[in-house]
Amino acid sequence: MAVSGATERLMCLLMLLALFHETSSFYVPGVAPINFHQKDPVEIKAVKLTSSRTQLPYEYYSLPFCQPNKITYKAENLGEVLRGDRIVNTPFQVFMNIEKKCEVLCNFPNKPVTLTVEQSKLIAERIREDYYIHLIADNLPVATRLEFYSNREEEEKKKEKDVQFEHGYRLGFMDSNKFYLHNHLSFILYYHREEVEENQEPTYRVVRFEVVPQSIKLEDLKADEKGTCMLPEAAGSAPQEIDPTKKNQLLFTYSVHWEESDIKWASRWDTYLTMSDVQIHWFSIVNSVVVVFFLSGILSMIIIRTLRKDIANYNKEDDIEDTMEESGWKLVHGDVFRPPQYPMILSSLLGSGIQLFCMILIVIFVAMLGMLSPSSRGALMTTACFLFMFMGVFGGFSAGRLYRTLKGHRWKKGAFCTATLYPGVVFGICFVLNCFIWGKHSSGAVPFPTMVALLCMWFGISLPLVYLGYYFGFRKQPYDNPVRTNQIPRQIPEQRWYMNRFVGILMAGILPFGAMFIELFFIFSAIWENQFYYLFGFLFLVFIILVVSCSQISIVMVYFQLCAEDYRWWWRTFLVSGGSAFYVLIYAIFYFVNKLDIVEFIPSLLYFGYTALMVLSFWLLTGTIGFYAAYMFVRKIYAAVKID
Repeated sequence: MAVSGATERLMCLLMLLALFHETSSFYVPGVAPINFHQKDPVEIKAVKLTSSRTQLPYEYYSLPFCQPNKITYKAENLGEVLRGDRIVNTPFQVFMNIEKKCEVLCNFPNKPVTLTVEQSKLIAERIREDYYIHLIADNLPVATRLEFYSNREEEEKKKEKDVQFEHGYRLGFMDSNKFYLHNHLSFILYYHREEVEENQEPTYRVVRFEVVPQSIKLEDLKADEKGTCMLPEAAGSAPQEIDPTKKNQLLFTYSVHWEESDIKWASRWDTYLTMSDVQIHWFSIVNSVVVVFFLSGILSMIIIRTLRKDIANYNKEDDIEDTMEESGWKLVHGDVFRPPQYPMILSSLLGSGIQLFCMILIVIFVAMLGMLSPSSRGALMTTACFLFMFMGVFGGFSAGRLYRTLKGHRWKKGAFCTATLYPGVVFGICFVLNCFIWGKHSSGAVPFPTMVALLCMWFGISLPLVYLGYYFGFRKQPYDNPVRTNQIPRQIPEQRWYMNRFVGILMAGILPFGAMFIELFFIFSAIWENQFYYLFGFLFLVFIILVVSCSQISIVMVYFQLCAEDYRWWWRTFLVSGGSAFYVLIYAIFYFVNKLDIVEFIPSLLYFGYTALMVLSFWLLTGTIGFYAAYMFVRKIYAAVKID
């Protein structure tokens, strides 16, 4: 078994390296399978309640559902806590391969549950806000099957239906301004029979978990004292109404149906991970690759030919006087490496950018290999948090070395600035948003102990590592600039309108944003509409394209700036290279207006608060990539010319 498992992993890795020709190759199972025998209990747990309209998750028992004798919460990792997951046991009694026609959920079979006016109001409000309930069985999330005809004209000829799944199930529905609660759940569980020897008892594995929610009026559910009930025929049953102005009586019931499936355990997540159209991803990737590499070829050819001509002219010894009269980037050689204003802040931001770059690169690569799959609940966010802390040593090193290159001398203050500037802004915004979430009693609020733990990680891990990296970076030899800096700064001529900083940001941001905006749609859907994001292979390719496009745009923009005899390129390159963050902000506003149904103040505040953090991080990332590409380019071209 161990050999076959290793072979299977190797095959998956080879498939990944072959540019992921199938959707299933994006996922390598991250948890060990559980084998069930006949009549073994299969525990149904609740995760949370979510709504894309409010963006506020709630605990399962925040609503008056039936409770077990003892409520037990699962120990969660950091990512699950930050996501608002509160995994808890439920009173559903499900046994492997044992059918249940209809059973009353609560302890008193023939005594209905009475909802108070406050509870009825709360349920009605959650139904109005379009809340979904998320359950899991053997770590598989519950899904609701949606069937529809793809082509209405051929409906009579072809009766095949397209099937899609949505995560969780609706709490209820509204009809004519009345509220109806889904009080009966029909669980459909699929199992795969494992191959065993003749004398052994057969074992089963859960490979799919579906639910059909129904609303059935109390009078139509005929329950006896044993806890069994009779479901009415669909045509003759009335839904269970919840009147928010008075007390309501109802029964919570459920049924269990088992079906054998050919789906193997390793492929059981494919149902959930093929909800999006992979063809759109392929189209976007191919489109981005073609556009970026086509433009890259053109830009590289133009820049290289122009630079060769410039360097050849500048290096002609017999035409030195003519060369000195010309305008161009050589004329600012005595000022091009002049330290900019606020070198400490610049180096601190670039250090945080390096920290983000290392963290994102490792997370996407590891996730691409399947180690951070959706089955490992919360693993992606946990890994990202810890990696950002530990990457502080690289961020501090790069910031310290750059700070010394820019003639800085207060290294301790610079290290503190690097360790606290960006994380401080992130923590401040998150703390303010968390106060609003606390006020709504949502499970999305980070508990106080978790917040203290994050602060301890920041000051106990990240801060010392940044100081350590900064110390060695500051002690290391500064970057070797190929030309000396004049004592008196050169006067900068008046610049054309298209050399304006804001125009440069708009121009430089188009290409990187165009390369990744389709992928951005799927990322936003995963964050704000409770979808699974799993196509990390595509995301890794998009990240590489983003790095290439940011680098090239930055080089082109700094070349134009130096040709215009403006040597103040340090800050400008950093700001202009992050221009695609401006387009991400515009896209986020467009997504909010056109895709989401958020109308209340606090959900809107949460959306734009977290979007601001995303835009800030994206600006730091792309600005850092562009800055270092431009810095290497500037050092390269000035090292190639003879300076008297």
